Amino acid sequence: MVPKGETRVGVYPGSFNPLTTAHLAIVAAARRAHRLDRIDLVVSRSALAKQHVDHPRFHHRIEVLQTAVVEVPWLGVQVTEQQLLADIADGYHLLIVGADKWWQIHDPVWYDGDHRARDSAIAALPPVAIAPRDGLATPAERTLDVEIELIGHVSSTAARGGRKELMVPAARDFAERTGAWVDPGRYERWVETEPPPEG
Repeated sequence: MVPKGETRVGVYPGSFNPLTTAHLAIVAAARRAHRLDRIDLVVSRSALAKQHVDHPRFHHRIEVLQTAVVEVPWLGVQVTEQQLLADIADGYHLLIVGADKWWQIHDPVWYDGDHRARDSAIAALPPVAIAPRDGLATPAERTLDVEIELIGHVSSTAARGGRKELMVPAARDFAERTGAWVDPGRYERWVETEPPPEG
């Protein structure tokens, strides 16, 4: 949670597995449109519907994110135990989501089928900025002005499928060095030779 004050802070939750050029285009557009001083990329230790992600390991994904934001002074990385967006976004001035996530949070299945719980969770959200995606309608007043050419063909799924040019440089360098995302077998062999993480 970020206390509200003079500093305007946005939150962009996701797995960022890996961080792509589209993610950076989205946060840049949100920062401009909503006059944010900082944006946090927030990763849940156990994200909803993605609890079994193990390639690459969680601490490697966080290390790559931290490396990627070093040269972007207004971008930070946070880890949370929270899973629901209403909890993750608590205290932030803006919640940034993709169009697919916008529709997902309206699905009662994530609230044990309870429509009132869903409506209460959505009502608790801060203002929301939505990254557009082809084929998914979003409220115009919430939709970010991002050139679809910058994000339309870019996805973490495509990056994991071998499109390393879609990754940010830190992720691409890690993938080329270890096989992360693009060669699970080579990555696992690399992990066996790596010292265990501290802590």
